[in-house]
Amino acid sequence: MSITRINEFQAADGKAADLFTFLKSLKTYISSSPGCESCEVLQSNDNDSLFVVIEVWDSADSHKASLDNYPQEDMAAAMPLIGAPPKGGFYHS
Repeated sequence: MSITRINEFQAADGKAADLFTFLKSLKTYISSSPGCESCEVLQSNDNDSLFVVIEVWDSADSHKASLDNYPQEDMAAAMPLIGAPPKGGFYHS
């Protein structure tokens, strides 16, 4: 059974376009990670600085492995683009 991870990101002031570009760049990495079934990066219609990343995985462990393997220096470089702590959770049908 697949599991869905929904992550919400709020851009720092004036950084919405940069954060959107960064999040979209993650899509290739996420989609090619073992166990990933799909990935979407979406920008809110009502708030240009709000984004969600919706990922479908074969397991929560596969999602965790993808995080562990992502270059931490790349993630650290993106932190100034984020205006509030990201929110996220796993969901199932």
